[in-house]
Amino acid sequence: MTVPLDVVEVARAWMLGLFREGFEEVDHDGAVELAAYTDEAGEREMRSRFGAVDVSHVADDWPERWRRFHRPVTIGPLWIGPPWEEAPKDALAVVIDPGRAFGTGAHPTTRLCAEFLLELPLGSVLDVGCGSGVLSIAAARLGHGPVIALDNDPAALEVTAANAETNGVELDLRLADALADELPAADAALANGSYAAAIELAPRLESRRFVASGYFAIALPELTGFRHRERRVREGWAADLFERTE
Repeated sequence: MTVPLDVVEVARAWMLGLFREGFEEVDHDGAVELAAYTDEAGEREMRSRFGAVDVSHVADDWPERWRRFHRPVTIGPLWIGPPWEEAPKDALAVVIDPGRAFGTGAHPTTRLCAEFLLELPLGSVLDVGCGSGVLSIAAARLGHGPVIALDNDPAALEVTAANAETNGVELDLRLADALADELPAADAALANGSYAAAIELAPRLESRRFVASGYFAIALPELTGFRHRERRVREGWAADLFERTE
């Protein structure tokens, strides 16, 4: 599917919602091609959202192409990458298997949240909507603790548990609806979800600091009970650090 540059940010957000495991981007003159490896159900989802889409059979070399797509990233001392890549010996490695989906760490919002994690005072962390557990594991690797990984999807918690075991860290895994169930207190909360979710979540948090992301940098959320302290932007996406008002 090829989209013009003036709507590519919206199309990326939709693609991220449909394919949390990742998708490919190829730049063309005045447009961007967005592509995902999927099945008939995924194709139907794309057609319902975008209308006409181009479909082609997967080439025989798709496993190698898929591996080339998932590249490691370095954020300060953190190295976040797939298991077939080797982390530098002096790095704090966070190994995430992209075959298990739910996010690998390469998306700009994940990287921005990890940057904030590097600078937060060490303490307890609540990761709301943990997905693959990449931010929870990064927090544990940096020395934060205890780290609570919370999600409303049992499959996400299974993925997080497997990734935590791979990385040799202990997480407190909890199945809950963050917008309905009572949330545990923590020194800092993370939510790499959406603009609307950050606004709804803030009044329910019992944390001194809140790192919110998962939205574009076109607006700044106003959160009940928190004041804005810092914003970081990467590739049009934003992450914001908030601190509780006294």
